[in-house]
Amino acid sequence: MLLRLLRAYISRETLVSLLKPLRLLHRKVRTFFLFFKMSQPTSPRSSAPTPPPFDPTRPAIPISYPIKTLEELESRSYFDSFHYPFNKSSVALPSGPSGLPNRPRLIVCHDMAGGYGDDKWIQGGTNPNAYSIWHWYLIDVFIYFSHSLVALPPPCWTNTAHKHGVKVLGTFITEWDEGKLICNKLLSTKESVEMYAERLVELAVALGFDGWLINMEVELELGQIPNLKAFVSYLTQRMHSSVPGSLVIWYDSVTTDGKLYWQNQLNEKNKPFFDISDGIFVNYAWEQNYPKLSAAVAGDRKFDVYMGIDVFGRGTFGGGQWNASVALDVLKNDDVSAAIFAPGWIYETNQPPNFQTAQNHWWDIVEKSWGITQNYPTVLPFYSNFDQGHGYHVSVEGEEVSDASWCNISSQSFQPLLPFTDNSTPDGIQVHVDFREASYSGGGNITFKGDLEDNADFTARLFQGDLLLGDLPLHFVYSVKSENNSRLGLFLNFVSTLNKKKSVLLVSWNSNQFSSKFSTVIRTRQLERPGTAPGWVIEESSIRMKGYRLTDIHAVCYRSKPEFDEKIPKSKTSQDNSCAHNSTEYYAVLGHISMKSCGQNSNFPPSDSWLVEGQFIQWTTGSEDSKYLSLKIAWKLKDGNDSAYSTYNIYVEKLAEGKPRGHSYLGVARVEAFYVYDLAVPSDTSTIKFIIQVCGGDGSSQKLDDSPVFQLDTEA
Repeated sequence: MLLRLLRAYISRETLVSLLKPLRLLHRKVRTFFLFFKMSQPTSPRSSAPTPPPFDPTRPAIPISYPIKTLEELESRSYFDSFHYPFNKSSVALPSGPSGLPNRPRLIVCHDMAGGYGDDKWIQGGTNPNAYSIWHWYLIDVFIYFSHSLVALPPPCWTNTAHKHGVKVLGTFITEWDEGKLICNKLLSTKESVEMYAERLVELAVALGFDGWLINMEVELELGQIPNLKAFVSYLTQRMHSSVPGSLVIWYDSVTTDGKLYWQNQLNEKNKPFFDISDGIFVNYAWEQNYPKLSAAVAGDRKFDVYMGIDVFGRGTFGGGQWNASVALDVLKNDDVSAAIFAPGWIYETNQPPNFQTAQNHWWDIVEKSWGITQNYPTVLPFYSNFDQGHGYHVSVEGEEVSDASWCNISSQSFQPLLPFTDNSTPDGIQVHVDFREASYSGGGNITFKGDLEDNADFTARLFQGDLLLGDLPLHFVYSVKSENNSRLGLFLNFVSTLNKKKSVLLVSWNSNQFSSKFSTVIRTRQLERPGTAPGWVIEESSIRMKGYRLTDIHAVCYRSKPEFDEKIPKSKTSQDNSCAHNSTEYYAVLGHISMKSCGQNSNFPPSDSWLVEGQFIQWTTGSEDSKYLSLKIAWKLKDGNDSAYSTYNIYVEKLAEGKPRGHSYLGVARVEAFYVYDLAVPSDTSTIKFIIQVCGGDGSSQKLDDSPVFQLDTEA
C-alpha cells in the first residue's frame, strides 16, 4: 500500500533508488504495530469477522479481476471461473484494415487508482460519478493497466473502445522482488517461455481484446535475456496469427544487458525488443531531442515509437498535468507517436470545478495539439444516444424504466465531438451532455440552452464521419424535446469523389428561412411511437446521396417564425408556438440519432426461437413477507447460430396467482447471460417471469410481449 501511494507522486527511478530503505522502514513499522497490537486486550465484540477469501468458482455478482500468479496463469484456472463467460467482450472492431494507420498515433494507458474499481462490475455499478473516458475520437490504442501480473481489460472498456475503432491491450508486468522470482520461472526454458506466451494469447482471444503491453520492470541475469527475447518474439508471432491486427508493445524498462535502466528513448539497449514486437512505449522522462533521435533509430517504423507522457507529471517532459500539450506538440512536430499514461489524474486529484468539466477541458487541450484520429459514422446502421456510461436514470425508447443511479462503461454510445467551451461567462448557446434531464434512450442526452435571437441560428459539431453512401437512401431518425419556439435540426455535410461539396439541412419547421444557406433543405416528418414520454418528438427523413461521403453532422439551433410556420396540430409536437416570440431564451434537448439504409430494419428472432435457462438457482429466507432469489439466466438460439445482437435489457415480472404486477428493469447484459442477485420476492408471488429484451444496433428494441422469457415457479 505504501509503495502504491508513493508511486502516484514519485518517479519510478527515484522509487527504485529508495526501495531498500523503504523496505527497512516498512519492516520496523510493521514490527512495532504487531507488538502494540499483541499488547492490547482482545475484545470479541470489537473484532469483525474475516470475510471469506474470493472464490471465483462460486456464483456471485460478475466481476472483472486480474491474474496475480504464474500458477494461476499456467493452470488456466481463470476459465473455470463463474465470472469468465461474463468477461467476454461482445463488440468487435469495425471492419476494414486491421493494422494501425501510417501516421503518428496516440496510446492511452489507463492506470486509474490501481484498476478494477467501478469498472469491475460487469453488469454495472451504482456510482453515477464513476471514472470513464469518452474522448475516443482522439485515441488509437487503449491499454488497461494495473500492478497485478496479468491485467485483463474489463469488457466494458473493450466494448466501448472497439465501438469507436480503438484497439485494447492488457498488461503483463513483473516488478520488485516478486517479479524477479516470476521471471526466474517464466524464463527458465524455451518451453516455459512458449507455454506462458500461449496462455496470454489464449486469454486475449477468449476475452476479445487485441494484445499486450509487456512491462518487465526487474533486474535480470544476462543469461536470461535470450529467453526474454524469445518470449516477446513468440508472443508477438502467435498474437498476429490468432488475432489479425493485434499488437504486442514493449515497455522501455529492462535493457538487453539485464539492467533495470529506463532509456527514455529508442536506442541500442532496447531496440532488440522493439525489433521483435509491434512498438515500444518509451518511458516518460525523455528530453527534447530524444523523440527525433528515436525516430532516426526506428527508421521506417518511427510511428511505432510511442513516447510516454505521465499526466501526473512525475519527471515527464513538459510537466504533464495541464501542460501535457507541451510534450504532445514536440512529438507531433518530430513525427513520432505518443503514449499518455494515467489520464485518471483528473479524477484522482479532483481537478476543479468538477470531473465532467475538467475532463472535457483536458482532452480539449489534447485535441488542439494532436488532432482527431477516429471518424464516425463509417458504417451503417449508426446510432447514438450520447450516453457516457453513467447517470441517474435509464430510458428505453422514450420511456423511463429506472430512476436508480448507475455506471456501466459498456453502455457508452458513440460519443459526440462537442467542442469545449468555458462556461464561466455564459454567452449564446451552451451545449453539454446532460445526465439529469430525462433521456429518450439510456442515461444521457445533449442539452442546448442559452439565448438566441429570432433571426439567428447556432450550430454545434456532433460527429465527424467518413461514410460512403450507396444506391439506397439514407434514413434519419432523431428525437427532440424543446420549450417555447426553440427548434432543433441537423446539418449534414457531404463530399463527392470529385470533391464536390453539398450541405443538407433537416428541420421540422421554417424550412424557407434557410433556403439561401444550404444546398438542400428537407422538412422532416414526425413519427408516432406509443409509449413515448410526453414532450419527445420523433423526427424522420430520408435522403439519397449516392457516391457521396457523409463527413460531418452538426446540430442547428433556431427559432420558429410566424411568417414561415405551417399549421401543425399541437397534439403531435411539444414544439408549439404558444409562447411569445419576444423572448430570447432557448432550450432544446437532442435525445438520439439513428441512421441506416432504407430497408435496413432489425428483424428480431421470435421468442420461441430462443432457449432460455435458469442456472445456479438459490433461495434464501428473508422476512415473513418475502424471500430472496439468486440465479444465472442464460439464453441462446435453438438453431445453434451465434446471436447477431450484443445488448439485452433484462426485466422481471412477479405474478401473484397468475396476475402480473408490472415489470421492473433489472439491468443490461452484453453477453447471453445475466446474474440476478438477492431479488426480493413477496410471499404471495406464485411465478417469477424474467424477460430478455433484444436490442438492435440501430437503437430499436424488441417488444416485451414478443421477447424471450424464463419463468420460475416459486413453489418449485
